[in-house]
Amino acid sequence: SGTPSSVGRNDLVLHFKKPIEYLISCRRLSISMGNAIAGLKHKINAISDAKEDITLDALKKEVCQYIDMFIFERIVDADRYITMHGVSRIVDGDAILTFGRSSAVEMILRNAKEEGKKFSVFVVDSNPLFEGRPFAHRLATQGIDCTYVLLSAISNIIREVTKVFIGAAAVLTNGSVYSRIGTASVCLIAHSFHKPVLCCCETYKFTDKAWFNSLTSNEEGDPNQLIMADDEDCVSDLKDWKSNDSLSIVNMQYDLTPPEYISMLISEVGMIPPTSVPVIIREYHLKVGDS
Repeated sequence: SGTPSSVGRNDLVLHFKKPIEYLISCRRLSISMGNAIAGLKHKINAISDAKEDITLDALKKEVCQYIDMFIFERIVDADRYITMHGVSRIVDGDAILTFGRSSAVEMILRNAKEEGKKFSVFVVDSNPLFEGRPFAHRLATQGIDCTYVLLSAISNIIREVTKVFIGAAAVLTNGSVYSRIGTASVCLIAHSFHKPVLCCCETYKFTDKAWFNSLTSNEEGDPNQLIMADDEDCVSDLKDWKSNDSLSIVNMQYDLTPPEYISMLISEVGMIPPTSVPVIIREYHLKVGDS
């Protein structure tokens, strides 16, 4: 027994439990997924506490409105602001380096092209995912001058680069950037050659957690991706790796870039240094608490 709001809250939380468990079974819970789920639970509790007589149907309606608002403000509209800020950093003659594939970086480059800015792009890629291949193809289709190179060749082209744009899976409270594996190497080389690194990331990926290595909370991909030969007629020397107890294959999906290698974070709240991440997180928590 209890108030209608407490009963409705418990029913709704239980209703969300199975879909959340399914998502976690499909892949490790990411920072953005965790933030979205935590925000949803907080909203359900806040509505139930504020309106003790609210019915389950009315509670569902308000929760759906919150979900729509979250998608629009924190993702769709956030990307619009990130694109606007990112495009403002591109000038004629720029040679921009990007790694793998980021939807935010892609929107920035496409919009900069549409505005008539003249620049070129180096798409740096790595195995086993080769996310840069379709990315480079799409940019070239838009008429953007692209050069596709592998990560191992970055030292040969870094001198020609004027700016580096990267995406992120998460930004930690200490300003470290958690992104596709290989990103840290790109940023390290860019930093060594005094090239500015701009990280494009929505604030719903910011977290108050801090890790000090890339092994903490990392995801592992299929080990077989690392041993597959590029030529289908070739047989990999490691094809029987499972039968060798002395051999292990680890396919890490992400790495951690220290904040000193990041020149600027571009988010919907503006262009900020990595040291300002705790301020953004605190302000968001205060905003959520007041809502």
